[in-house]
Amino acid sequence: MSVISDAEPPDQKRRGVPPRALVLGIISFAAGIGLWWLATVSGLSVLPNPLAVAIRFGELLANGQLLSDAGASLARVLTGFVIGTAVAIPVGFLMGWYKTARSLIDPWIQFFRVVPPLAIIPLAIVTLGIDEKPKIFVIFLAAFLSSVVATYQGVISVDKTYINAARVLGASDRTIFAKVVIPASTPFILVGFRIGLGSAWATVVAAELIAAQSGLGFRMQQAQLYYDLPTIFVSLITIGILGLIMDRVVVWSDTRLTGWQERM
Repeated sequence: MSVISDAEPPDQKRRGVPPRALVLGIISFAAGIGLWWLATVSGLSVLPNPLAVAIRFGELLANGQLLSDAGASLARVLTGFVIGTAVAIPVGFLMGWYKTARSLIDPWIQFFRVVPPLAIIPLAIVTLGIDEKPKIFVIFLAAFLSSVVATYQGVISVDKTYINAARVLGASDRTIFAKVVIPASTPFILVGFRIGLGSAWATVVAAELIAAQSGLGFRMQQAQLYYDLPTIFVSLITIGILGLIMDRVVVWSDTRLTGWQERM
């Protein structure tokens, strides 16, 4: 019985042929642009056509406005995300490794998980002011909640056989934690990073819509007032591109840090 596989032939890289995933991605992207164009020229949609968006993209890029807004949003996302994940990882390990810590911390985590970070924006503005602090705080909260749950789930999902085998061989708890638990939890942590990045971008745009003087969300709000659809599209596409790049960096890190893991 033959098995059909989607894996690319081993000699494909040697011949310099682009990976199949890349080719399919380009085809999918081109098809999406084509459908967008057809929808606009046929009158089925009030959306701006791709050419108008491309022209506006060039204008905003040339006058520096797009780079300024993208830089402001990216700085907020990176700051809140880095702080959130840096706090979430040790808290997640603590919850997963010690049952007492889990009992004390988990109720608070679950409580804040059901409260959308966007709902905290008004409170953050009132208590922290209207500068960068409330925006970074809500991004921190969104990234923290995603990463802490993923880290905790990674710790408790470690196969107990590995831990017991290490103890039989005389490994201390510190060695087991460093050599068994952390490596086995890494895939879960990186999944939490990917989810946290998505939450961080969604949160920063909402925060900039409410209180900001710069950023991609602020630019979309200003464009909405003048019904400037091309500018709104440029901001949306920029957010998507930046988010995709950051996600690909995490995926690349995943392949390097978890090369031992079997993959489909």
